[in-house]
Amino acid sequence: MQPIEPIRAQEQANWRFFEALPEYDRSAIKQTTIKGAMLLQPLFEFSGACVGCGETPYLKLATQLFGDRMVVANATGCSSIYGANLPTTPWTVNAEGRGPAWNNSLFEDNAEFGLGMRIAIDQQTAYAQELLLELRESIGAELVDALLAAEQNTEQEIAEQRVRVVQLKERLAAMPEQARAQELLTVAEQLVVRSVWIIGGDGWAYDIGYGGLDHVLASGRNVNILVLDTEVYSNTGGQTSKATPRGAVAKFSYAGKPTAKKDLAMLAMGYENVYVAKVAYGAKDTQTLRAFIDAAAHDGPSLIIAYSPCIAHGVDLTHNHRQQNLAVKSGHWPLFRYEPSRAEKGLNPLRLDSAAPSIDYTEFSSTETRFSMLNRTYPEAAKLYQEQAQDDVIARFAHYQSLADLPGAADLEKKESSDD
Repeated sequence: MQPIEPIRAQEQANWRFFEALPEYDRSAIKQTTIKGAMLLQPLFEFSGACVGCGETPYLKLATQLFGDRMVVANATGCSSIYGANLPTTPWTVNAEGRGPAWNNSLFEDNAEFGLGMRIAIDQQTAYAQELLLELRESIGAELVDALLAAEQNTEQEIAEQRVRVVQLKERLAAMPEQARAQELLTVAEQLVVRSVWIIGGDGWAYDIGYGGLDHVLASGRNVNILVLDTEVYSNTGGQTSKATPRGAVAKFSYAGKPTAKKDLAMLAMGYENVYVAKVAYGAKDTQTLRAFIDAAAHDGPSLIIAYSPCIAHGVDLTHNHRQQNLAVKSGHWPLFRYEPSRAEKGLNPLRLDSAAPSIDYTEFSSTETRFSMLNRTYPEAAKLYQEQAQDDVIARFAHYQSLADLPGAADLEKKESSDD
């Protein structure tokens, strides 16, 4: 045993040294590669979630890519608990004091809560632009025109817009006698692009909050929805949700869930203008990264459904990545992206990012207690559900494959031209 104070003092010095290390220049990093993205500073850290939690890596990635301009509406659930374990929070800021603006709402209205954030931001941005035009001569035509015409699609472009906003605020501060100038000062920051994220688990997205989520998807507004899918109500003790797969044991399904998992992605793709992705970073990290980047770039609603292994699955989460791989290879969790921008180019918007099931479904399900315990309690039901689940994954992949193989408008035009 040693006195703790000298050790604590040394570790505090080590921590201060660590915090003083400079971050990489975001505008100089190629963010579309895993190596590049992982160099970016995460603004979600030390969450206190379960060891091996399948949800937190997705939040960390989102903050690495967009954290300095994120606005987050977080549904009640695991992510809101480890996300606001007051008096501390894992959501943090960078050296410039920028970080995610986070708030929490209930299961039943979180999607609408986030939509309200988007509408408010859009209104404030439009108001700032209106005031800019009104004060164009007083502020300076060159600066106003640059602020209004600025593209903000890259880190470099966003950094340049921030510099212009600083210049704007300096000029407005020198005009204290003009009430409209002081009004513009209150909303000037909204001239920098914001990335709105509506986040929650499957209990929220598939069940209690689905009506609101559907409303937000139908709105056409530029919001990003991230569903951290553990396939069960994790935070409240492991109750069955509509995301729970067939044959899994959970509270309210002690004899195994007799019905198949709800296909939330297919429902969302019915709107055609919604970007949809189904991801599992442990199985294909580059596809996950690409999905987050493309979802944020899409000018409209986006939905990312992220496979998130959980202690409620009854598996040692040191094997988190193994479970994601098994889920994908068995066909339990197909990877794909539905990109409306491809349809605008005459291409099929759906792209499959995983191959046909290559292992038997039981090679995945037998590794998790939520499935295997049914063999001991209700063996006949377990056998039936396993057979049905195997049929499910084959039929689902065949269905998605048939959709991905459909010709796009451009392909049909080429065919018509060749027929002529």
